[in-house]
Amino acid sequence: MSVRGKTRRKRRDRWGNRLAIIGITMVVASLAVVVNVKSTSMKKKDQEYQIREEALMKQKEEEENRANELEEYRVYVQTKQYIEEIAKQKLGLVKPDEILLKPAPKE
Repeated sequence: MSVRGKTRRKRRDRWGNRLAIIGITMVVASLAVVVNVKSTSMKKKDQEYQIREEALMKQKEEEENRANELEEYRVYVQTKQYIEEIAKQKLGLVKPDEILLKPAPKE
């Protein structure tokens, strides 16, 4: 082989190596862009889920408070005091020793 043939081969090899390096660099750069875009979308979803979790925790707390109030009301409804109160309000009943005072009609 001549010296001239060897230099041409080296030039082709160098050019091929450069193209390979450029190609690999392009692939790595495109992967970096895709990972960055996916990371951004994942962060956005994470924020949405955190907001939703906070709302659900607040709703759970409200429902627990409501359940406690209902339990207290259920206990109150079973008392003698409640029965007497309802008898006075809705049925107009009075105890035998109570005196009922009615205001005089205005003329």
